[in-house]
Amino acid sequence: MNKYPFGSNNPKSFHAYPRGDFVIESGTIKRTRSRKSSIYPVRMVKSWANRLHYYYKLHPLFVFSISLAFGVTILIVLSLYEQHYKVLNNCMKLDDGFGSYYPFAKLKNLVMVAGHSVYTSSSCEKADKEDSWFLESYQKNPGQAATFLAHIKEGIESTALDDEALLLFSGGETLKDAGPRSEAQSYWTVADSKGWFGKEENVKWRALTEEHARDSFENLLFSVCRFRELSGTYPHNITNRLCRTHF
Repeated sequence: MNKYPFGSNNPKSFHAYPRGDFVIESGTIKRTRSRKSSIYPVRMVKSWANRLHYYYKLHPLFVFSISLAFGVTILIVLSLYEQHYKVLNNCMKLDDGFGSYYPFAKLKNLVMVAGHSVYTSSSCEKADKEDSWFLESYQKNPGQAATFLAHIKEGIESTALDDEALLLFSGGETLKDAGPRSEAQSYWTVADSKGWFGKEENVKWRALTEEHARDSFENLLFSVCRFRELSGTYPHNITNRLCRTHF
C-alpha cells in the first residue's frame, strides 16, 4: 500500500483554486488588480523610438522633412515668444522708470475747453475783435469773438475752483488757410494775454494744450488721453466747457 505524506514534507502543494478571492455567492474568482509597471512610460518611449526608426528606414526623406518642419516651427514660436516677452518687459521697465515723473501726477480732474477758431492777429490786444480770428462763414457774426473769450474765462474759473483740476485747451490745426496754428494754442495765448483773468498764479501752471482734435468728439477723447499722458491716470471727473456760438 502506497503512502502519501502530508504536511510540510509534501514536495508539491496543490491549489484547488487559482490565486484570488473566491466569491461564494456567485461561485466566481475575484482576481486582484495587477499594478502597472513603473517602467511603462520608458517602454512607451522606446516603442515610439523604434517606430520612428522603422519609418525613417522606409521613408528617410519624408521623416527628415517632417522633423525639419517641426523644428523650424518650434524655433519660430520660441522667437515670437521671446520678442513678445522683451517688448512687454521693456514696457514694464518704462512704466517703472517714468511712473514717478509725471508732471501732474497729483491732479485728478479735467477741465476741457474746446477751441472753435484760430487766433490770427499778431497782437493779443484785439482778442475781442472778429477780424482777429479766422472765422468760417457761419461764424462771422457780431459778438462771436467775445463768445470765445467768455468760453476761455469759464474754463479758467472752473479750474480755479478745483485745486486738483488740470485745464486743457483742445483743438488742432483745423483750418488750412489759417496756417500752422492750432485752436488750442490760440486759446492758451489769448488766456495768457488776459492775465488768466486775474487767476494766473493759481491756474497758469496747470493749463496746457491738446493740439490734435478735429471735432467735438476728438476734443473729449484726445483730452482724456492727454490727461493720462500728463498725470499717469485717467480723470476722475470731467468738466466740459462747450462754446456757446453767437448768432
